[in-house]
Amino acid sequence: MNSVELLGAVEKQVTRTRVTGRTLEELMTASDGVDVRSGPEAEAGAQQDVPADPAQPFFILYLPETQFLAELDLLAQWVHGLLLPAYGAEPTSNEPWCPQWWQHLTAVAQLHGLWLAWQDLTGPDADRVGPAMWHRDYLHPLMAVLRSPEGPFAGCRAGMHRPKQPPPIEPLNPVQA
Repeated sequence: MNSVELLGAVEKQVTRTRVTGRTLEELMTASDGVDVRSGPEAEAGAQQDVPADPAQPFFILYLPETQFLAELDLLAQWVHGLLLPAYGAEPTSNEPWCPQWWQHLTAVAQLHGLWLAWQDLTGPDADRVGPAMWHRDYLHPLMAVLRSPEGPFAGCRAGMHRPKQPPPIEPLNPVQA
């Protein structure tokens, strides 16, 4: 991809992000203005007895399934339209990437956080050093973790997804023998 194509992809993604922000606000205040968030974010708002701000970013893992899938689709547009074309180095055994990255919940959570940070630090209201901070504080550390040989994509390679098994979990109060 040459620089003109990359610039076009970035401009398209910025437009999508702005539309996404409006869509997310609409989703969060669906049902006649009732806040539809769930999990710790909603509980924190209830505990403080302050209405939750629907424009605040939310974490993808807290969303109900239908909203999770909609957010995952938007995340995939950003990953495929901006992140990988601009920052996705060719996968190697030392820097793996899974072609089905959305099958790795750890990667989804981390990429979603990266995307939220990108929106905050590169949007129209961002400070002029926001992009540099995003690269230094978010992009490089996160990609190093994701693409580590021990990271979530370990064992995956081009054309092949390898599901990971979660570690075994003991009962909280095991029965004494």
